[in-house]
Amino acid sequence: MKKALLYGFLMLSFLVNAQKKEKDDNLPKGNEAFAEKKFNEAEANYRVSEAKFDKKAKSSYNLGNAIYKQKQAAEAKYHYAKAVSKAKTRPERHQAYHNLGNCLMLEKDYQGAVEAYKNALRNNPNDEKTRYNYALAKKMLKDNPPKDKGDKNKDKEDKKKNQDKDQNKDKDKDKEKQDPKKGDGKQENKPNETPQKQPTGINKQTLESMLDAVNNEEKKVQDKVNLQKVKGKPKPTEKDW
Repeated sequence: MKKALLYGFLMLSFLVNAQKKEKDDNLPKGNEAFAEKKFNEAEANYRVSEAKFDKKAKSSYNLGNAIYKQKQAAEAKYHYAKAVSKAKTRPERHQAYHNLGNCLMLEKDYQGAVEAYKNALRNNPNDEKTRYNYALAKKMLKDNPPKDKGDKNKDKEDKKKNQDKDQNKDKDKDKEKQDPKKGDGKQENKPNETPQKQPTGINKQTLESMLDAVNNEEKKVQDKVNLQKVKGKPKPTEKDW
């Protein structure tokens, strides 16, 4: 039993020492690729280093730099924050906070950037770049103050009202297309449904006699007109000169 316990203890010590002696080959490989501006390759090596040595702030910080160079500030910000939590020295915290502020500036989160640069200066008050960025972030925050919850709710309400108005306009247009206009002054031409009544009080024979008398008078008048036309017409000459 004693030999078994002793053997187990020796194996455990060996494993612990082996882990301590394990060398991080991916971190220097990532640094070489980063120096050659091969940021994708550097990122891959830094990810392996971060996974194997999850307590090293340098791996997370360098990974953030490689991702930042690929213009992915949102993801880089995550790794800088991890570097801050792992940092054991003031220079490490200063660098991580500084670059975290840069990411927040790109995202126009000026309030967050001010806090990040402020924390960076707490760890290195003499860094001029951090001091300049801090002043710039404060100016941008002053020129672009964050909206409070009331303003955000008001913006949402205004947006909803505008959407409702647009929807109502669309509904009115659809209704106008489906229904004909009313009261436009136009009337349909309908046939006269009431039949016309013929005059009463005169029989057919009397009516025919009256029409004959009118026709005779019109004939007499037409004969007189024709006679006048004949009398007034000039005669032609006998010869053509």
